[in-house]
Amino acid sequence: MASVGEIIKKEREKKGLTLRQIEKEIKIREKYLAAIEENKWEIFSSRIYIIGVIKNYSKVLGLESQKIVALFRRDYEQKDDIHFKRRVASHYLTSQSRRIVLGGVILIIAVFSSYFGYQLKQFLSPPKVAIVSPQGDRFRSVDILKITGQTEKEASIIIYGEKIYPSKDGTFQYDFPIKMGRNELVIEVIGANGKKAVLKKDYFKD
Repeated sequence: MASVGEIIKKEREKKGLTLRQIEKEIKIREKYLAAIEENKWEIFSSRIYIIGVIKNYSKVLGLESQKIVALFRRDYEQKDDIHFKRRVASHYLTSQSRRIVLGGVILIIAVFSSYFGYQLKQFLSPPKVAIVSPQGDRFRSVDILKITGQTEKEASIIIYGEKIYPSKDGTFQYDFPIKMGRNELVIEVIGANGKKAVLKKDYFKD
């Protein structure tokens, strides 16, 4: 019965493909493809890597990879005289594959760095607070202004000693009595991180 390497090599030659063409297709270096065809298993680090290469090589040739892998296991996996390399080297990959892997690693690091940087900034920053309404600052014939604000949903709001509780979306309301002339509204907000923000706004009654 033909060996794994012989079957693969025969199919490659039948299709008129070179090892270089296969290398470009599956991103595995030519010398390792040649090792598969020559049944030189000792060049690999372990059986796992041999199986991985055989699967990819078989698929690109249109062979049933499971049958080829089963043939390899039957003929060679029980042998004790195959001494595999200890280390998993990057030589299995072509330079293009290594660049892709390296780019992926860099991208993952960048994403995690951005995420943790954002989380750290959020943790160290005071809560944001804004007045949504009323829009203007001058009023007539008004004794009480209905103030609507927006902040973080877990923040604590204090207006002139009175604790205001925000809704689930972080909005809050406060009835602010005003008198003739200048009226200063002071809103103190303490975030879940303990940081404090103070918003001051003047309203005038003419």
